[in-house]
Amino acid sequence: AGTEGRLLRALKSLLGSALMDEYTAVGERSVRFFDIVVPFFKELKRRAEAHTGLALTHAVLGRPVHFVDDDPVRDRQAQDALERAARAVGFEEIAFQYEPIAAALDFESTLDREQLVLVADIGGGTSDFSLVRVGPQRRQQPQRADDILASHGVHVAGTDFDRHVELAAILPLAGYKARGPAPAEREVPSKVYFDLATWHLINTVYTPSRVLELRRMKSFYADPGLHARLMNIVEQQLGHGLLAQAEAAKIEVAEGGRTAIALDALAAGLASSLTQDQALGAIDADVERIVQAGLETVRQAGLSPDAVDAVYLTGGSTGLAALAERIAAPFKNAQTVRGDRLASVAQGLGLQAQRVFC
Repeated sequence: AGTEGRLLRALKSLLGSALMDEYTAVGERSVRFFDIVVPFFKELKRRAEAHTGLALTHAVLGRPVHFVDDDPVRDRQAQDALERAARAVGFEEIAFQYEPIAAALDFESTLDREQLVLVADIGGGTSDFSLVRVGPQRRQQPQRADDILASHGVHVAGTDFDRHVELAAILPLAGYKARGPAPAEREVPSKVYFDLATWHLINTVYTPSRVLELRRMKSFYADPGLHARLMNIVEQQLGHGLLAQAEAAKIEVAEGGRTAIALDALAAGLASSLTQDQALGAIDADVERIVQAGLETVRQAGLSPDAVDAVYLTGGSTGLAALAERIAAPFKNAQTVRGDRLASVAQGLGLQAQRVFC
């Protein structure tokens, strides 16, 4: 809205955590996290009502299979907190659906026989897999928990890719992996660069004590120009913008080719570039962890990869073609189905709402 404020990401991850009833600083006020979630929810409802021209009183809310791993009490608390927030903004009738089931509902509507589907939801913060049973005989069932044979995930996804891309293509121009003066030529400390490339840590670099510490590191750099660029990032608070540029470059090269990254904010005329091969090399280890998480999901169900009939891909990060191909590759008998990367869960929740409320 153009108002001065504070950037918060992944609000849903607060659900089920002790943070929900703790306080954080927003401007000069101390605000409870729950009281941040509620107005965010209210704004979503306001926009939906403006779009439809209707007063919305019923909602189907998506939820992960586990808000909190291996803790059913906290998991229930997370759903209760989401319901409390929904009721606080005026929803009167509320139902829940598991997100992997919601993602598969549109695909399920096209089937004439039962299938086992591995839903791969690769988002910004986590990569989540669920092996689900779908089919025409199951469509009308209101409760689908028993159709989820296994779920597994890793806290590796799109924002991790962005970090690796920024470290590979942008931050070396501000001193990442630079060397100090002869004769020792030690590598400069890297922590500040890791923090600048991690969304939730960027603000920690801007504190007065941290800025003072970084200024004193000038003698660590053989090339003082690199230190000057680092200080420009810190003093002008460019961290979020640079990470956004890394994300944009990652998306640009997802289908191949090379993209230029203009870095005039660091120094006039400064630029870098990124190729698909560079991007894939930077994120290779994380991609392998995601692939193994998919395989582990099927193993937890006591099945082999050959038993999977379809791999259903959703989530923004599945737009990276090489990632999608590697996720699907171990499942030789499976059809690869691409859902709407950004809206398949929401579309499925809409289908569920038709069944529950209409």
